[in-house]
Amino acid sequence: MSPTRLLLPLPTDRLPLRLVALVAGLVGYGASIALMLRSGLGVMPWSVLDQGLSRAFGGQVGTWSIIVGVVVLLTWVPLRQRPGLGTIANVVLVGLSINTVLALVPPAQGAVAAWALLLTGVVMNGVVTGVYVGAGLGPGPRDGLSLGLAARGLPLRVVRTGVELLALGIGFVLGGTVGWGTLVYALAIGPIVHRTVPAFRLRTAAERAGAPAPTTAH
Repeated sequence: MSPTRLLLPLPTDRLPLRLVALVAGLVGYGASIALMLRSGLGVMPWSVLDQGLSRAFGGQVGTWSIIVGVVVLLTWVPLRQRPGLGTIANVVLVGLSINTVLALVPPAQGAVAAWALLLTGVVMNGVVTGVYVGAGLGPGPRDGLSLGLAARGLPLRVVRTGVELLALGIGFVLGGTVGWGTLVYALAIGPIVHRTVPAFRLRTAAERAGAPAPTTAH
C-alpha cells in the first residue's frame, strides 16, 4: 500500500493555514501540559500516565508521551483506523513541546504560583485544542483509539471515559500526580472546547456546503 493511502487525504483548501494552525496548536498543547505538570496539582489522565511512567522508569515526561502515542497509534491497525498528517504530528510535537517547556519553566513555588500555572495550563489547553482540531488534519492518537472502539458498537462516551480512567489508574499506580488539577481539568475542558473547536475550525469546501466536521482531540 502506498504511503498516501495509509494516511487520510489532506484538505486541498487553505492547506498552509491549516499546517500553521496544526503546528501552533500542538506546540501549545504540549506547553499547556507542561504548565500543569509544573503546578504540581495534578494533570489530565493521559499526562498522569506519562508522568507515572517517567517516575517509574526514568526518562522525560514528553518522551513518554511520544512513546505512549506510538503504542496507541499501533492499536489503530486492528481497528482499521487511518491516521492523518495531524495524527503523526501530534505524537511527535506534543512530546517535544512538553520537554522543552519543562526545561524552561521551574516548578511552582507556593500555592498562588501553583494555581496560576494550573489555571493557565487548563485554559490554554482548551484554546489550543480548538486551534489544532480546527486544522482538520486528522485526530489525535488517543482520540482515534476511542473512535475506533466506538465504531465496534460501544457508546463513544463510555469508551472514552473507560480508556481515560484506565490511563489515569495506571499512571496513578506508577506515581503520577492525581489532584485538584485533575478535577479542575475534567470539569473545565469540556465547556472550553465546546466553544473553541467551532470557533477555530477551518471548514473545507464540503463542510461549507453543509457537511459537519468531526471533532477530535489529544
